[in-house]
Amino acid sequence: MSVMTDSGRDRRRFTAAVLGPETAPEPTPVGDRVVRGVVVGATTHMLCLATPRGEERFLYDRATVFWRGGEVRPDDLRDGDDAVVLCSQDGRLVAERVWAQAARATGVIVGREGETLEIDPGHGRPRTTVVLPYRTSGRIAVRHPRLEPGYVFDAVGVWREGAVWAARPATTQPPYPLSATPPRPPTPRHSTTLSGIATWYDPAWGRSSHLDPRARVDGLAYPALDPVGHDADCDRRTSCVPLPLLSAGATPNLRNDCTRDTAVLPVVDCAAADSWLCDLCPACGGQGAGRIASLTMTAFVALGGLLEDGCFNATMTVHNGEG
Repeated sequence: MSVMTDSGRDRRRFTAAVLGPETAPEPTPVGDRVVRGVVVGATTHMLCLATPRGEERFLYDRATVFWRGGEVRPDDLRDGDDAVVLCSQDGRLVAERVWAQAARATGVIVGREGETLEIDPGHGRPRTTVVLPYRTSGRIAVRHPRLEPGYVFDAVGVWREGAVWAARPATTQPPYPLSATPPRPPTPRHSTTLSGIATWYDPAWGRSSHLDPRARVDGLAYPALDPVGHDADCDRRTSCVPLPLLSAGATPNLRNDCTRDTAVLPVVDCAAADSWLCDLCPACGGQGAGRIASLTMTAFVALGGLLEDGCFNATMTVHNGEG
C-alpha cells in the first residue's frame, strides 16, 4: 500500500476544491490511472485526449510534469500528439505526468548517414530511422561510442517527421558488434522466479496507436516465446537470464523492485531482441543483468516506470504450468 505524500495531499485538496468536499474520489488503483490517447486540445490548464472511452479531459496542478523529449510546458503539447497520462492517486481528473510522442529505438544499427541511423529491431518489425540531434548527441555518445553498422543501439526519444529523434540513451552499448557477442555459458535450469530488467516498447511502432490493439493493452513482450505455434521471426538468442519458454497468453506476475508495484500481465508479443543484450538498469542500484520483459507503454507506467528512464529492475514469477 502506498503512503500518501505531501504532493498527494495537495492533489486531493485540489480535487476537492474542484469537485466539492463531498465528492472528492477515493484513491484509484495504479492500473486505472494510466490513459493513452491522441491530443485534441491542450491549454495551460487542461489537456483533452481522444481515447477509447471518448473525449477525456485532465486538469493540471503545480506538480504536474510534462515530457516531450525533455521537460516542457503544457502549451508545448500539440494537437495530434500521441500521449500517455498518469493520473493522480485520487482519480482520472488531475494529470500527474504526461508524456507526448514518446518513442524508443532498440535494435542493431544497419546503416548510418551523417547523424541519421537505420535500426533493425529484429523479429519481423520494420526498420526505424533515428536522428541524433546535436544537443543530445554528446549524451548518446557517452553510452553508445560506436554508432556503426553491427552494433546494438537503444535510445528513448520522440516521434518526429516519421523518425525517432533520440533524446537519451536507454542502456549502455556493448563494446563489440552483435555478431561478435561472446558465447554465453550454459545457464542453470530456470527457476519460477526470475530477476532482471523490465523495459518498454510500443507495438504501434510509430503509427497511430489505434492501428495495433496491443498498444492499448497492459501486457508484455517476452524474449523466450515457445517456438511451437509462433512465427519464426521471433529470432531469439541465448539470453543471459535463464528464461523458461512461455506461450502467448501466459500470465506471469511482474514486480517493479524499485516501487514494489506488482501486476499480472499477459504475454502479447515477441521481444527476441531483448535476448541480444545483457545490460544493467541503474534504477535503485540493481545488479541483475539481462532483460526479462518489455512492457507496453501503459503497463510500464502503471508499474511505476518513467518512459524517459527506459527501464526498471524487476522480478518475474512464472506460474506453475507456464514454464
